[in-house]
Amino acid sequence: MKKILLSVLLLATLSLQPISAQTRVTGETEEAYQDRMQWFGDAKFGVFIHWGIYSVRGVSESWSFFNNYLPYEEYMQQLDGFTAEKYNAKEWVDLIEQSGAQYTVLTTKHHDGVALWDTKAGSLSTIKSSAAKKDLLAPFVKEVKKRKHLKLGFYYSLLDWSHPDYPNATRTSTRYDIKQDPARWANFCKFNFAQLEELNAYKPALYWFDGDWEQSAEDWNSKGIISLLRSKNPKVIVNSRIQGYGDYDTPEQGVPVVRPTAKYWELCYTMNDSWGYQHEDHNYKTPHMLLRTLCDCMSNGGNLLLDIGPRADGTIPEEQVNILKEFGRWTSKHKEAIYGTRAGIPAEHFPDGYTTLNKAGDILYLYIPNKVRGNVALRGIVNNVNRVWVVGNGTMLNYKVYDKPYWSSLPGLIYIDVPESVQDEQITVIAVLLDGPAKLYRGAGQVITSN
Repeated sequence: MKKILLSVLLLATLSLQPISAQTRVTGETEEAYQDRMQWFGDAKFGVFIHWGIYSVRGVSESWSFFNNYLPYEEYMQQLDGFTAEKYNAKEWVDLIEQSGAQYTVLTTKHHDGVALWDTKAGSLSTIKSSAAKKDLLAPFVKEVKKRKHLKLGFYYSLLDWSHPDYPNATRTSTRYDIKQDPARWANFCKFNFAQLEELNAYKPALYWFDGDWEQSAEDWNSKGIISLLRSKNPKVIVNSRIQGYGDYDTPEQGVPVVRPTAKYWELCYTMNDSWGYQHEDHNYKTPHMLLRTLCDCMSNGGNLLLDIGPRADGTIPEEQVNILKEFGRWTSKHKEAIYGTRAGIPAEHFPDGYTTLNKAGDILYLYIPNKVRGNVALRGIVNNVNRVWVVGNGTMLNYKVYDKPYWSSLPGLIYIDVPESVQDEQITVIAVLLDGPAKLYRGAGQVITSN
């Protein structure tokens, strides 16, 4: 092979090692943190559940009175219509498990302060205040705990716009200033800790906090909250909405355009435009769109927490049931390319879709969201390819390397044949076995001065 002069740095390999974890503010070692987070990093897919009195009229959960769209008293009248008469926790959890989700997060209490469990810390709950007259959390917990591969998560609002000792009532009205009345604020914090201690008895695997933006970490006593939670379960995971004491980031309603720097993150996302059940919101995304979102999250090293909003009677809308069942079909077929995968290669190397890598880094998974007319191409792969197959049925695929003349030191284009007969109705997944951990060419090309 003749000597080739390069006009710029041509052969650069991209490190595919995971980004370092966020700085731990709790004094925890990196090893302990990684051990705690392992199941979460492997899970990839969870189901969020927004269920509360707001489903009676189909208004925005809590925000509808906070933003003065309707009076607080009118909002709270929904307690009389919240019956949960058809609520069947087993049916819910069966569906969630069937979807392929590895964890589920239920709104134990939203910003309106209505607790779904029999709280002794306050008087506002479904058992004491609503037409349901029962604890709705306990049967859900019981069913989730029966499932070997399903982790339990609790959503909990740190703020409580209904509580008389919480400073803010609506966007335009406040009860007091916590700096001027610290004793009253201390009473609210005591209430918060009492409710969290009740929830902690269930030993959930994950807490999904919300509402932290209205106070500081010091005022919330975020450090004390973490200590309380880990007193029962040292390995419990907490999301980022607790003023700097969380374990993972929580972007909302849109996959980050640029890969997040946090090692662990999760997109919380609605099927239509609403978190809770809204009668007039029929703007559902298709299963294909939502599965693409899952693949997009996985390719950037994150999880998808997909939301459902049950009706006031406890039934789940048919559109949401159908979406979760289609997720179940797709995740069951492609489980080897979902659970335990890591962030893939930069998008420019596979413009036809999304990618992930296995933990060893030597299997590259390609997720193809559109119908293929002939083949797809991989660019800048330094490794040799050992074999290529269709995930879900094992069919071996033909591939060929182009643009790799004898005098070039750069990787060519890998074209993979994808017959119509092997393509999935939603997203086709292909596995590419490499001869070692993935290495990528990241240069700007070459100038040939001799041939």
